[in-house]
Amino acid sequence: MPLILLSIAPALLIIVYIYYSDKYDKEPRHLLMICFLLGAIGSILIASVSHLVTSQYFPELELEIWWIQFCKAFIVVAFVEEFSKYIFVRYFAQRHKEFDEPYDGIMYAVMVSMGFAVTENLAYSFQGGIETAIYRAFTAVPAHATFGIIMGYYMGKAKFSRNRIKFNLIGLALATAFHGTYDFFLFIDFIPGISIGAFMSLAIGILLSQKAIRIHQQNSHFKPK
Repeated sequence: MPLILLSIAPALLIIVYIYYSDKYDKEPRHLLMICFLLGAIGSILIASVSHLVTSQYFPELELEIWWIQFCKAFIVVAFVEEFSKYIFVRYFAQRHKEFDEPYDGIMYAVMVSMGFAVTENLAYSFQGGIETAIYRAFTAVPAHATFGIIMGYYMGKAKFSRNRIKFNLIGLALATAFHGTYDFFLFIDFIPGISIGAFMSLAIGILLSQKAIRIHQQNSHFKPK
């Protein structure tokens, strides 16, 4: 039970923070739960199939060669995982009538991301134990949240822009870039001290996420004039 709580609690805290940062028009909880479940089940299935295929047919991805790990981080992991989240936000949440202000992009993207993070966290924590759960509570889970906020910021802009495709793809690209950078520095841990780059990228992502939240709060259609 403590292991399960440690795996789930960080994501729930982030969800509560993002939910109550939506100051003017909170989203229906049943839609948020659907997005969470889509992230928890659908995204993991898509990513798992991709990882299974690459591990079976491309075993060289495990070699300690920086450019191979670069491809693994940005394409095999980051793009596949972020795209699997993107499709649920793009084709379910963004089309819904309740998606009626820019901040909603952040809200729904974070729900999908936290669903993904919880399922992933449980898998890693059952393998690695309490230490892994605690470590991921301060690293991987906040990282997934920042990727979701960055993606959702642009998808929120996209909903109310004539350049919807452009902003949607910018959101996907930036989420993939931050995710890939974070993973790349962890994957090349055979270079002493290089993993500090992952935590630096996470810190930058958190700062940008805070700025993104503030901008969409200020630009809410429901903010009193």
